Amino acid sequence: MNVVLYGATGSAGSRILKELTSRGHQVTAVARDISKLPSTVTAKRDDLSDVDIIASIIQGADAVVSAYGPPQDDTDALLGVTERQIAAVKKAGNIRLIVVGGAGSLEVAPGVTLLASGHLPAQWIPIAASHDKALKMFQASDINWTYFSPAAFFEPGVRTGEFRLGTNQLIADSKGDSRISLEDYAIALVDELEKPAHERARFTIGY
Repeated sequence: MNVVLYGATGSAGSRILKELTSRGHQVTAVARDISKLPSTVTAKRDDLSDVDIIASIIQGADAVVSAYGPPQDDTDALLGVTERQIAAVKKAGNIRLIVVGGAGSLEVAPGVTLLASGHLPAQWIPIAASHDKALKMFQASDINWTYFSPAAFFEPGVRTGEFRLGTNQLIADSKGDSRISLEDYAIALVDELEKPAHERARFTIGY
């Protein structure tokens, strides 16, 4: 499969890149600083600021993965990026787009999201709110999108291959902990690329 990966040098993106290449996919890795990318992949420089440039990079791909993360001091930059990605995907022929999303919009009780629950630490509220708005933009669009929400704690760890998937409810273990390693998240994302099960939908993961 020919996959364009945005944010390929980030925490999630670098793990997704490793998972994609280990399975033999052809990857065009896109980042602002391509010097951080391995020499074994096709690298392209882009900052997601121009619809035409994005469309030209993704043209002809089988799928696009966005692991873009906005600056901490301007999390709503995600909204402009989302708008441009939607437009670029349409311009390039409605290629499938899978997005590394956020956990804040997942439900922790019927009708109550993590963002609205009051349990989210204050420092995470801006990024959670921005991701919630971005998800609504995808839901209102007519492109072939998939939004992949991680567990509440999304950190470097071990590639186990053992995890649970869900749709709109936060996945937690028997102690109430909601966690997933970046490595296992990457497995599930590439699984979804290879065998689509959540087109025009959101899904999530946890232990």
